[in-house]
Parts: sequence; structure tokens; C-alpha cells
Amino acid sequence: MTAGAPPRHRDFVGHGGIRLTANVWGEESSPPLVLLHGGGQTRHAWDRTGPRLAALGWWVIAPDLRGHGTSAWSADGDYALDLFAEDVRAIVARLGGRPVLVGASLGGLASLLAAGEAPRAATRALVLVDVAHRPDPRGFRRIVAFMRGHPEGFADVGEAAAAVSAHVPHRPRPADPEGIRTNLRRHGDRWVWHWDPLMPDSFEGRMDPPGMAERLLDAARHADVPILLVRGGISDLVREDVAEQFCDSVPRARRIDVLGAGHMVAGDRNDHFLDAIVPFLERVE
Repeated sequence: MTAGAPPRHRDFVGHGGIRLTANVWGEESSPPLVLLHGGGQTRHAWDRTGPRLAALGWWVIAPDLRGHGTSAWSADGDYALDLFAEDVRAIVARLGGRPVLVGASLGGLASLLAAGEAPRAATRALVLVDVAHRPDPRGFRRIVAFMRGHPEGFADVGEAAAAVSAHVPHRPRPADPEGIRTNLRRHGDRWVWHWDPLMPDSFEGRMDPPGMAERLLDAARHADVPILLVRGGISDLVREDVAEQFCDSVPRARRIDVLGAGHMVAGDRNDHFLDAIVPFLERVE
């Protein structure tokens, strides 16, 4: 298995029978590892990470979460966090083998609840990518504003790439904007983001609802598996003091920062992200 091997495709059935599409790298006989993207992303957020981990001996599965990419949309427009957690439980049950869950942002929250609340998904370890129990409200509002922006879509791929570059000004602008095409779909003569436009409505109330921080910390403690919190060194969503509080409150958690990375750690500095997680994965394997 080489680092440049293309993915295979596989469908899973999530909660309520929803269809979830995934990219898969590596051999099914290898230990499983599930990569769960953040809100507003797709499985292609892991296109550089997945084959690298497969080359290290993992069976890597990267699904589109419900409402994202080519996975199905919730029929009623409901994108409550518990539904994402139920989908993760369904994927874990189908895979077997106690997979490692690597979840970024929304994917990390869903992983925490799936692994730490009944019925607990049988997992080997959790990697939380720039997500903890309490988001910085400024960063959260900035993400929701980006998702709500450009409801009319874009005339071409270059316009969409420019919108992303404005959202992540610390990241070098790509020489070829075509890479963002996997995050877009055609709608008439326009390009629109590859997610259900109803989704930001569900995200609005998720910033820091009463009791959620305590619920997430309790889930992390009850997961009873090693947890690595990978924080972006310049994250505007996970403050350093919140990351410290999370690790102080969860006995099996530890933290590492990826310098120069913002909230989308793997997208910003993928090599450094891998350097941060591979020693942890080697220990839990």
C-alpha cells in the first residue's frame, strides 16, 4: 500500500437507515481507524491523511457525515448532535474490531458522545482534532457565518476557492483552485457547497447550550480509552485554557498543539498533524 493509493468507496447505513458514503484505504485485515470530518467539510478533508495512515498499517474509513458530501440528507432537516453520534455508533458496530476514532470539530463531538454515552461504541482510542468541551464563541460564530455566506453559490470554482482563502487567511492560497471541487456540487448554472443548506440552522444552537460542556466532559471520562486532543496552535475555536481544563478533567486525556495550524489542523499542516498523532496511534495499536 503506497501513500498515493486512491481510495475505494463503501456505503454504510447510519441511524434511521440514512446512507453514508465513505472513502476507504488499506486492508480490511488491518486495525480499523475512522476519520470523521468537521461541520461543512466532506470526507475529502482526509484525502492526504487517509492514504498515509493506510501505508502505516491501518484500515482507514473516512465517511461523509449525514448532510455532507454525497451522504444522504436528513429527511426532516434535523442535524442534532445526537444524530451524528448515532451514525458513528452504527459505523463502529458495522466495522467491529474496536476502531480508533479521529474526529475533527463536529466529528470529534460525535465521537465523544458515541464512545462515552450509552450505548457506548466499542472503540480503542479517540483523537479529538481541535475540539474540546467548550468552543470559543467568536470562532464558532465565524464558522457559522461562513456556512451561511454565499447562499446564491458561485459562478465558478475559483470564486469558491477565494471564499475559502478569505476564511483561512493564515493558509497559503492554493496555486490550483480545482482541489476545492470535491466540496462543491452543481445547482443549475452555479456551484454551491456540498452540504444541506438547512444544516447551519441546527448549528446555531450548538455553541454552548446549558449543560453541554459537563455532558461532553462526562462522556470523555466514561469512554475509558486513551484520548489525544490535537489543538491548532492558532485555533480560534479551542482556547488554550479550555484545552488544559479538558485534559485536567479527563484522566486518560493528553494534549498536543500543532504550531501554525488553525481550526482545520489537518488541512492547514497535514505533515505536522501526522507527526502529532502517529506516536499516539503506535502506542494504542
